[in-house]
Amino acid sequence: MIIVPLGVASATPTATRHLSSVALWREGDIHLFDCGENAQMRMLQAGLKRSKIENIFISHFDVDHYSGLIGLLSTLQLQRRDKPLHIAGPKGIKKFVDWNLKFANVDLNFDIRYTEVDEGFESERVVDEDEYYVEARPLNHTKFCIGYRFQEKDKPGKVDAEKAEKMGITEDAQFKALKAGEDVEVEDGTVVKSYEIVGHPRPGDSFAYITDTKYCPNSVKLAMNTNILYHEATFSESLADKAAETGHSTSIDAARVANEAQTKLLVISHFSARYTNPFVLLREARAKFFPAWLATELRPIYTDPAQEKGIVKQKVYIKEIDESKSQGSRSGGRGRGSDDNKKRFRKRRSSSSGSSSSRGRSSDRPRRPRRDDNQERRKRRSDSNSSGRDSNKDYNNSGSSRPPKHITPRTPFDDFDRF
Repeated sequence: MIIVPLGVASATPTATRHLSSVALWREGDIHLFDCGENAQMRMLQAGLKRSKIENIFISHFDVDHYSGLIGLLSTLQLQRRDKPLHIAGPKGIKKFVDWNLKFANVDLNFDIRYTEVDEGFESERVVDEDEYYVEARPLNHTKFCIGYRFQEKDKPGKVDAEKAEKMGITEDAQFKALKAGEDVEVEDGTVVKSYEIVGHPRPGDSFAYITDTKYCPNSVKLAMNTNILYHEATFSESLADKAAETGHSTSIDAARVANEAQTKLLVISHFSARYTNPFVLLREARAKFFPAWLATELRPIYTDPAQEKGIVKQKVYIKEIDESKSQGSRSGGRGRGSDDNKKRFRKRRSSSSGSSSSRGRSSDRPRRPRRDDNQERRKRRSDSNSSGRDSNKDYNNSGSSRPPKHITPRTPFDDFDRF
C-alpha cells in the first residue's frame, strides 16, 4: 500500500500547494480520497495512471474537495474507459455529477456506481471486496463530512513447506486449499488440517483519511491501530479558537487522535495558506506524538518500503523561487549582461605616438607600484573588513549570517485570515 498526497492546501491553492486529494495505490489499483481542482494533473506528475482508478471517495461538499471530479471523469471518457467506476460520498453526489455531465453534453462510455451516505448515519462499509473494505463514519465539521478507513482483510499465514512435504502435500491446488483454511486429504487417506500447516493470519495494512473536522470520537475509531493516519492540521494551537469556529483541527488535535488511536504513523496535511512554513505545525504535532510527518505533495509514503520503493516515481518537482536570490543575481553581477561566460581581460594601456617602434623599451612600460603603495592598500582593505564585521555582529550573535525569514507573510491580493 502506497499513499501519495496530491494536494495539501486548505480552501485555496498557493503557488506550491494544490487542493485536497490523496491517492492510495494497492496491487496496481488506485483509490482516490477527495478530488480537488487539478487532482488529475497531479496524478500524472506523480507517475500514477488515471485509468487505474477503482474508487473515488468524497468527504464533503466544500468546493476545494470535489472541484476536480468532473474534469477527471471527462478525461476518463476521452481515454475510452470501459470498466465501471465507483464513487462514494454524501447524498447528492450523484445529482451533482449527472447534472454537470448533462450540462457539458458528455455521454460516458462507462458506468458509475454510486454509494450515497445520508446524514445521521453511524457507520457504513461503502466498499466491501474480497481483500479489503472501506469504512465510513461521520465527522464534526460545519457541514456534513465523512471520514474513511481503508482496511486490508487479514492475509493467510505462511505455509510450512517442509512439514507439508513430509505429510504428502505436493500439488499447488492443495497448498491453495490449505491457505484458504480448508482441510486436504492426501493419497493414503490421511486428512491434513489447515492449522497444522498454515501459520497465524497476518493482519492487513490500514489507512485512515480524516479531514475537515474538529476532534471527535469517530476520528479515533477510524484511526484505531492504523498503519498510516492522514489527518488534517489546518491551524496551529495559537489559532485553536479559529479552528473550533470553522470546524477544523489544530496540529495538537491531530496528535491527540494519533495517541488515542495508537496509530503507527501520523501524517498531517490540509495546511492553511497563512503557513508558508508548515514545519511550525509539524513541531507542535511531534511534541505530542512521534513519529509524525508532513504530507509532501507527490512524495510517496510506504507501508512496506522494502517491497514498494520504486513502484511510484515522481515526474515533476515544484519549487518556489527565492526572489531575493534572483534579484541578487540580476543586479549583483557587476554589470555583467549576456557576456557572463566570456572572460574579461584588462585592456592594454595605450602608449603614446610611436609606440610601435618603442614597444620593447623600458621607458614605455607601466611603472610598478612601490612597496609603500602596496602596504597602504592592504591597510585600507583591513579597515573596511573590520567595519563590515562590526555591522554584522548582531546577526552573528544569533547564529545566522542574515535576518530570520518571516514565516507568515501576507500578499496584497488575498486575505488568508479567512481560511
